[in-house]
Amino acid sequence: MKKGIIIYRSKYGATKKYVDWLKEMTDFDCVEASKVLVDDVANYEMIVLCGGIYASGIAGLSVLKKNIGRWKQKKIAIFCVGASPYDENAFGEIKKHNLKDDLKGIPVFYGRGAWDEAKMTWKDRTLCKILQKSIAKKDPSTYEPWMQALMCAVGQTCDWTDKKYLLPLMEYLQG
Repeated sequence: MKKGIIIYRSKYGATKKYVDWLKEMTDFDCVEASKVLVDDVANYEMIVLCGGIYASGIAGLSVLKKNIGRWKQKKIAIFCVGASPYDENAFGEIKKHNLKDDLKGIPVFYGRGAWDEAKMTWKDRTLCKILQKSIAKKDPSTYEPWMQALMCAVGQTCDWTDKKYLLPLMEYLQG
């Protein structure tokens, strides 16, 4: 049986950057979530799902949801990538929203991603601008960490990716 596989969904590239680093660190095979062959995953001991966080959802999670019954006996982890700095409360809400039923108890890790409005689809860019306008009406002293990060990123190109975010996941995989 092969050691592990990384299943991922990367919309703008930050998740793929983490996947490439993780592949280097683990020598796991990797496949895009849209191309995963469910029966092939049976040959692996470990599964790492990597996906960006968009509107409270985790990209690629549907593959895990659909197949968790087949993969329950494997060591599974999820690595999420988001533009905001890590915030325990916000991350707790993401886990609560996404990890229900058979997915409860799967360890979830976080890495900060990137922000580049030029790479965004028109829809994503428009939604972000609407959100920014809404937040701009609030008193900045009441901003949550993700709001502060969003307002600071306006018009900027930012890359916060860092291999250090993979270290807790690596500890889990080696344990």
